[in-house]
Amino acid sequence: MSLTLRTSLGCTEAVIADDGGLKQFYHVANVLSQDFKVKFSNKEDDFDTINWEFRFKGHDMTLHYNIYNGVSIFPTKTRDALKTGSKAVVTRGVLEGN
Repeated sequence: MSLTLRTSLGCTEAVIADDGGLKQFYHVANVLSQDFKVKFSNKEDDFDTINWEFRFKGHDMTLHYNIYNGVSIFPTKTRDALKTGSKAVVTRGVLEGN
């Protein structure tokens, strides 16, 4: 699975599937919880957007789904994200097992 990176939120966002649907979102959530032992701490489910927060290797991250933008992961504090939070999205390889 290759990731696309974008910075339109003011931080680095790893786009998993820009045309992904709910099935893809739940698949990624399952991989994170089963394979990486991630526990989601805060779940916000709206009509067209889902944000599930989690902690990974010391960084607060959000698994995000939107009907228009697909599935992605980004630092929870988007615009106020520390450089290390954005760097974690790029270098930690959340879905690549690094």
